[in-house]
Amino acid sequence: MTMMKAAVLVKPGRFEIEERPIPKPGRGEVLIRITRTGICGTDIHIFHGHYAAESLPMIPGHEFTGRIQALGEGVEGLTLGGKVVVDTNVGCGRCYWCRRNEILNCPDMKQMGIHADGGFCEYMVVPARLVIPAPEHIPDEVLALTEPLACVVRAARKARVRFGQSVLVMGAGPIGNLHVQLMRTIGAAPIIVTDLSADRVRMAVKGGADIGVSDPAQLTEAVMQATDGRGTDIVIESVGNLALYSQAQRLMRKGGHLAFFGLTGPEEALPMPILDTILRENSAKGSVAGMGEDMHDALTLLVHGRIDTAPFTGATYALEDIQSAFDSFADRPMDLKTQIVMGAT
Repeated sequence: MTMMKAAVLVKPGRFEIEERPIPKPGRGEVLIRITRTGICGTDIHIFHGHYAAESLPMIPGHEFTGRIQALGEGVEGLTLGGKVVVDTNVGCGRCYWCRRNEILNCPDMKQMGIHADGGFCEYMVVPARLVIPAPEHIPDEVLALTEPLACVVRAARKARVRFGQSVLVMGAGPIGNLHVQLMRTIGAAPIIVTDLSADRVRMAVKGGADIGVSDPAQLTEAVMQATDGRGTDIVIESVGNLALYSQAQRLMRKGGHLAFFGLTGPEEALPMPILDTILRENSAKGSVAGMGEDMHDALTLLVHGRIDTAPFTGATYALEDIQSAFDSFADRPMDLKTQIVMGAT
């Protein structure tokens, strides 16, 4: 077989299934036979033309897993046929930022599925140094969650979350639910989650949140009651809504931390009261993609069952049906994740 199928986003809102030659790995590269690729919120932004529009036409997809199909020259330490996940953030590997595992700041950085072709296809060539072997007994649907969980791991690392800290997670979508589960694993308490969807809030409470709020009018009271009137130690905004970011500043305690996670429009800006920020010693930090140790840590958590993956693995579509998967995404709020299946493992 020399040809493969690939889902190409030719313009916002429109996929086309194309036949393309199966790529061959060069020196230091690996050919992956992709088995599953998850749909990320970023993919939805790209689909609607709100992000990375300059990269189209392109094969999106960066939450993928598969098996090693071929090894390029000079590749050692990887096994043909072995299950793998891939760190999709490609930097030069030499600069100041790459050495600090801040790959997205590398001047030569490209992300698979965002700035270059990604994983909504049957085969893909990737740098061998970014390939992470995975245990054979872990199902593909679980391994495909490594990258989104790595993003959540990175946010927690940036926020320096510790056990016993109170956390408010704003948004109970797929990433919000992962934030909740990771906070529970770390030992944060209490964990408060809010979302307009009562169903998703219930899912987050089942997944580990102590308090769930679906009525915005009740959020402030719920937070203050749970924290003796202080506000939470940490607020994680995982929606990408400017009004929520503004509200988050009022719901964290003095000396608290605001984790910037949800993507907003490129022109949106958040006013921050400078004097209050200084006098209260508040902090804020952004994070987005998991990389390096974040990927390894996420895989470890999944392998050892620290995350309940069942709520994220129920919705699957064949590659040929990817248009339907994206078109129906907003109408399936109970599907926390949707995965595109490339074939039998």
